[in-house]
This record gives sequence, C-alpha cells and structure tokens, in this order.
Amino acid sequence: MSTTRSINREMVAPTARGVGSDQRTRAEDLPSAVPDPDTLSTSHTQSSNAASNPAESSPAEQSPMKSAWATIVKLGPASWLALGALVLPPLGSIVLFAYLKTIGTWLKEQGATGISAYIVAFILFAGLALLPTYSTAIVGGWAFGLKVGIPAALAGFTGGSLLAYAICKPTAAERVEKVIQEHPRWAQVRTALIGGSTLKTLAIVSLVRLPPNSPFAMTNLVLASTRVRLWIFALGTLVGMAPRTIIAVWIGSNIQQQLEEGADKKPLWLIIGGIVLSLLVLGIIGLIAKRSLAHMVSQTPANAPGSSTPQA
Repeated sequence: MSTTRSINREMVAPTARGVGSDQRTRAEDLPSAVPDPDTLSTSHTQSSNAASNPAESSPAEQSPMKSAWATIVKLGPASWLALGALVLPPLGSIVLFAYLKTIGTWLKEQGATGISAYIVAFILFAGLALLPTYSTAIVGGWAFGLKVGIPAALAGFTGGSLLAYAICKPTAAERVEKVIQEHPRWAQVRTALIGGSTLKTLAIVSLVRLPPNSPFAMTNLVLASTRVRLWIFALGTLVGMAPRTIIAVWIGSNIQQQLEEGADKKPLWLIIGGIVLSLLVLGIIGLIAKRSLAHMVSQTPANAPGSSTPQA
C-alpha cells in the first residue's frame, strides 16, 4: 500500500512542476498590462504638440479647408493678388459697359490723343487687374474701328501684361515656388512650362493664353510667379491673345455702327450670326489649345531636368 502511494507521488510531482513552469513561461511572454510611465509621458507630449501645431500635420491628415487655408497663408501677398485678379475685372467691366457710349465717343473725338490715352489706360487698367481685356478691346473697336482699334488693343494688353509681370514676379515668385514644390502635380506643370526648350515654353504660354475663358490677370500672376522669361512671356501673350482680342474689337466696331445715326447699318441677324460664329470659333480654338496643353504636360515627368532651377 505504501509502495503504491510513493509511486503515485513520484508521477504527480513532475506534472505539477511542469504546469507551474509552463504558467511562468506564459506570464513572461505576455506584455505587461501596466504601461510604462515614460511611454505615457512621451505619447502625451507628442499628441499635445500635434494638437497645438495642426499646420505640421501631413497633408493627408488635414481637411480640404485646412489645407486650402495653409496654402493661402504660405502664398502671402500672392494670395491677395490672386483674389484681386479674380474679383476686380468683372466689377470693372460692369462700370465700363455702363459708360461705353460716353467713353467711346470721347476717345474718338480726341483723335491721336485719344488713341494714346486709350493705350495708356488699357495698360494701367489691365496690368493692375482693374478691367478685363474683353471689355477694353470692345471700347477700342467702338471708338476707333478695326484699322486703329486692333493694333491699339494689342499694344494695350501686351503692355498691361508686362506691367503685371513687373508687379507679380518680385512680389509672389518666391512664395509660389515653395508651394509648387510641395505639390507634385503643380511641379510637373511648372516643369513643362519652363523646364524644356525655349520653343516649347513659348508654345505653352501661347496655348495658356489662347482659350477665350483664360483669365488675363490670373494668368499674368501664374506665369510671372513661375519666372517665365520676359520676352517669352510677352511674345506668347501677344500670339495667344490676338484672336480673341481681334474678335472683341470687331464686336465693338459693329455695335457702334448699329447705334450710330445715319450710318450704313448691317442686318441685325448678320451681326448676331457673326458674333455667335466668332464665339464658336474661339471655343473650338480654346478646346484644341487645352488638349494640346494637357498633352504637353502629360509628357513631362515631375523630376525632369531643369525643374529645380527656374529661368530668370
């Protein structure tokens, strides 16, 4: 009997020791349920810093509104220039059209002085983003007709673009450059604009100007801020904006003829049909220009040579 008990104790003892050892091993493998105070302190500090500095969060973590506001803050004065370029020209055109007949008649009566005054006013109002080029070109057609109105309007918006370039480049170029570098897609467009050959840059500037809905003042800001060479900027502006400016002058000239007493008037349907056809042609040209521009940009890699060194 005693022998049997001794054997049973010897069989049970190793099993008990094994169970105890296994439990200790599992306990050692499990992570501690009580967090380390130093870890808690570090985590709390990081979360506090992230909450107090939302601008340091990654763009993916920011809401669209916060991301847009951060971009505006980074742009600085350039954001105010952009706002003025969007808001002021439409408001100025309302005032100009309200006094179209008065202004056009006065310019016409002044002869050569009126032509000079028109060109200077065009340069100032367009360069300072106070008037859109469409309405000012219509005034030129009203006052001087096609032969004088077209070259005067071309000279006016070209001079206005140069004035805007002189204002926007020193004011906004550095800040805009920093923002562009933070957005790969923007950097790709900029590389396509100034990272290629001179002929390619000239073609892109012309295509950007060509669509009838291309905003003159805003485009001045963008092109000047990306530091496109001045002569390319001027020539591309002249080539790209010539078609829509010529049509605007033609519209102004025809409106003046229709309203002038004693003049040979064309049928109204012919005037309206010509305007609609002209706008349709401009729309088609703009669509072709946008597709061509998109194709040129898509063929330019974001890290193409020359993308880090803007042209002077």
